Amino acid sequence: MTVLEPGDADVAPADMSAVSPLPAVAGISATSPSPVETGAVEADTVQGGILGPVHRALSIGIVSVVLLIAFEATAVGTAMPVAARELHGISLYAFAFSAYFTTSLFAMVLSGQWADRSGPLAPLAAGISAFAVGLLVAGTAGSMWMFILGRAVQGLGGGLVIVALYVVVSRAYPERLRPAIMAAFAASWVVPSVVGPLASGAVTEHLGWRWVFVGIPVLIVAPLALALPAIRRMAAGPADPTAPPAAFDRRRIRLAFAISAGAGLLQYAGQDLRWLSLLPAAAGVALLVPAVLGLLPAGTWRAARGLPSVVLLRGISAGSFVAAESFVPLMLVTERGLSPTMAGLSLAVGGATWALGSYVQSRPRAEPYRQQLLTGGMVLVALAVATAPSVLIQSVPVWIVAVAWAFGCLGMGLVLASTSVMLLKLSAPEEAGLNSAALQISDGLSNVLLLAAGGAAFAALGGGGVGHAAADASAVTGSHPAAFAAVFLPMSVVALAGAWVTTRVWGPGGKPA
Repeated sequence: MTVLEPGDADVAPADMSAVSPLPAVAGISATSPSPVETGAVEADTVQGGILGPVHRALSIGIVSVVLLIAFEATAVGTAMPVAARELHGISLYAFAFSAYFTTSLFAMVLSGQWADRSGPLAPLAAGISAFAVGLLVAGTAGSMWMFILGRAVQGLGGGLVIVALYVVVSRAYPERLRPAIMAAFAASWVVPSVVGPLASGAVTEHLGWRWVFVGIPVLIVAPLALALPAIRRMAAGPADPTAPPAAFDRRRIRLAFAISAGAGLLQYAGQDLRWLSLLPAAAGVALLVPAVLGLLPAGTWRAARGLPSVVLLRGISAGSFVAAESFVPLMLVTERGLSPTMAGLSLAVGGATWALGSYVQSRPRAEPYRQQLLTGGMVLVALAVATAPSVLIQSVPVWIVAVAWAFGCLGMGLVLASTSVMLLKLSAPEEAGLNSAALQISDGLSNVLLLAAGGAAFAALGGGGVGHAAADASAVTGSHPAAFAAVFLPMSVVALAGAWVTTRVWGPGGKPA
């Protein structure tokens, strides 16, 4: 789950929507005044930053929650090959990733409206509880479908939590402190992205993959003990206690549910390759298409110049990269015999280069070259994804993957943060919230659909038989290079198409459309 891209805090410090589109998904104004920004509390905050006496407990608590969610998100990919093989669910491998994104799409919309109605405390508590329950279900699963159920429950929790956290920031921190707490959120992703895959690999090898899941709920207790009392004191209740409770936007909730249900049906159809699967596939399309057309800018799917192309580019970049990255550890463990720790090492360097890419695009001197940065970033992603399956040839050294992925993550750092910048540049102030929501929906939906497509291709070409007879985490039990190539090569083509889309984010002549 991508809570915040490293470096996004440099985009527009005075505006939280530049840092992450999630508050806009919720229908929340990140710059709306709150009671905390007035009176005595404002006077107190002038004397201290986010670690001053007023905000210390809250800051440490919520940043620690983000840190643990980030660790789980980066660690799960390393443990997944062993978990799927032990549960005899390699053919459902992609489903274990996409189930998270599917349910989080719905939960983000629900969380925002819930927080508007009664404050962020309830959705935050419910989200953390659901996230913990999902981890426990996945960690104790006896079958792959139960594991997928756990991942879906995690997605519900993750979607509730991240939106609620941003509402906490908008209410509990005055505007001058928001850039600092957002930068802390960003920093919370850098260390886990480097350490998470290595730590997960070591835990998987020495303690078992289940501990990667069941160990995290215990660690969340301490941050919650710090954060919840502070949230109750500083950000609980509706923003305006004197106003009547805000009504739920039922149309938007229905559209969000339609997207999640439609995406889920398409995933199921893609994993169950029979003629009868055309029925859930048709039902999924019938639910998905009207909902997507209602939530994304007109012209998105034909890459109309300007904003529609920015939204489309976000989906293409995120979906192609995530779909490919999900299969990297599985490929290295099953086809080249690497241990989970060494497979995780191939992804670890990418965390640092991703942060570097985000930093580079945030510098003022880079602004005149924004389109070139986008194009170059997508080319790097396409080359990285196309290079990774070269290790299916036994004579190719496995470190090629680490090098390729470092460059791919550099490209992602350039592209994802830049799309947030471009979105705000091309949005009128009164449309920034709606357009930011579309950006996040494009991101999450493309993850689901491209993971489903990659998983279907993988299963169709025999990938489901990879590693079934494995006796340990590093055993190589059968080669299915075509199944992996069927994932990586199409995703590289999708990423290359994204390079073309970058030429359409501006109007003719390089002017904003």
